[in-house]
Amino acid sequence: MADATSPMVTTAWLAEHLNDPKVKIIEVESDPEGAAYDSGHIPGAIRWFWKDLCWHDTDREFVTPETLAKRLGGCGVAADDTLVLYGDPVQYGNYAFWALKMAGHKDLRLLDGSRKKWVADGHAMTHDVPSTTPVDYTPGATDHSMRLGRDDVRAHLGDAGRFLLDVRSPEEYSGERVMEYGKFDHGAERGGRIPGAKHLFFRELLNDDDTYKNPEELAAILKGIGADPDKVNEIVCYCRLSHRATLAWTAMHFILGWPNVKIYDGSWTEWGSIVGFPVEK
Repeated sequence: MADATSPMVTTAWLAEHLNDPKVKIIEVESDPEGAAYDSGHIPGAIRWFWKDLCWHDTDREFVTPETLAKRLGGCGVAADDTLVLYGDPVQYGNYAFWALKMAGHKDLRLLDGSRKKWVADGHAMTHDVPSTTPVDYTPGATDHSMRLGRDDVRAHLGDAGRFLLDVRSPEEYSGERVMEYGKFDHGAERGGRIPGAKHLFFRELLNDDDTYKNPEELAAILKGIGADPDKVNEIVCYCRLSHRATLAWTAMHFILGWPNVKIYDGSWTEWGSIVGFPVEK
């Protein structure tokens, strides 16, 4: 199996384990219709739309261990399987990793570089949809230690020991837009940023092929803007819906091994619409 100390796996590792019955693969998509998956996917990969996998059926809340057990068990994933996630785009795999970690799946892995790196390395893609057989899945334990809510963020605005990191695009950070791209600009009632937040566009953490930059580069980039665990007690990341924030969380928590890195999961979609919450431009 992969190195138990790291959730990151390479395309070469995954290619070698495609026929391992204890390794399951999920492609997490931004498109509910699954166009990217239908155009070709990693052999054996199961498709999930991100909300259907990561969220409560109706509430704006994350999947519970009990519901995750039904979803994963229903598509043939057992509680002791190594589950490899990759996204389209890349941040959706990271987001699912974060959500499923909170819901207690024990052996979660992220494909470094996601779909883009897999294709670039010349590995096979397929249109075949794998058949699955439901299995029993014993729910794990909830762990919300890596997330924060809006009240906690507001209560600690200006605290010297907390570094607030905004990883949205420059246009979102400045308040010019509330959504990174697209014809429509929606997702919050106001533009701007949480007061005191420093900016780092999430793409600066990645290479062109969507793999993470090496640890030395990551540390230099993050410390260069003040996100330094030797100088602050806690780092809190956010974006618009927290997808991109999970890329920064993964880099700091797992690749660099920094403690006390968390995500404000409501992110700008919530903060930018709450009556009475302060906004900076």
